[in-house]
Amino acid sequence: MDKQWLLDADEQAAWRRFVDMHHLLERHLALNLQREFGLSAPDFEILVNLSEAPEGRMRAYALSRATSWEKSRLSHHLGRMEKRGLVSREEDPHGDSRFPQVVLTEAGRAAIRSAAPANAARVRQLFIDVLGPDRLAVFRQASEDVIAAIQEHRSDRNEQ
Repeated sequence: MDKQWLLDADEQAAWRRFVDMHHLLERHLALNLQREFGLSAPDFEILVNLSEAPEGRMRAYALSRATSWEKSRLSHHLGRMEKRGLVSREEDPHGDSRFPQVVLTEAGRAAIRSAAPANAARVRQLFIDVLGPDRLAVFRQASEDVIAAIQEHRSDRNEQ
């Protein structure tokens, strides 16, 4: 393999620490959501998106784009959440009946109202406060730069 494409020791260490941090934080937050509130990380992601949407409703297609989930994964997960009463699916009265609206139920609202503050407190404790304001600003800018590079790479390859 051509050495120019390999990471040097510092680059490799930085990359690995980022991956480790991301996985540990994600797993820790998910475990706490499950243990304290009976919500999986995917449940929480759906509930957050719906709670931020006007009237707590989104077209399934828009929710799929917001979560970067495949249609089948979203459909199966929404089915499980529907059985638990967290969301419902309704025909869009103003749109195409092939694309249902996903609606946050009262139980879903209660779940996100309960879980979000505890999750935010844990994010603050384990991420925001650890970085502090100066490093947080640098991290945010670096994240925006990486996201922009990924989006450019995806558009070059005609990926969604």
